[in-house]
Amino acid sequence: MPLFWKPYKSDISTFIDSLKEKKPTLEAEQRQGRGLLWDRPIDADRQAEYRASRVPQQPYVYQTKR
Repeated sequence: MPLFWKPYKSDISTFIDSLKEKKPTLEAEQRQGRGLLWDRPIDADRQAEYRASRVPQQPYVYQTKR
């Protein structure tokens, strides 16, 4: 290895690091936003209704029923 060798850092990584320096609460805000849409408890009754209402798919989807 050369004496003045520096590890490569992409432009994207540099941008993300600078963004995190400018706004230290960014990750916490992202986690909070994710919690609004994705991190929700699963309702067992609704899940059971959903599974019960499924219609079985025929073996060949594009074949018409005769």
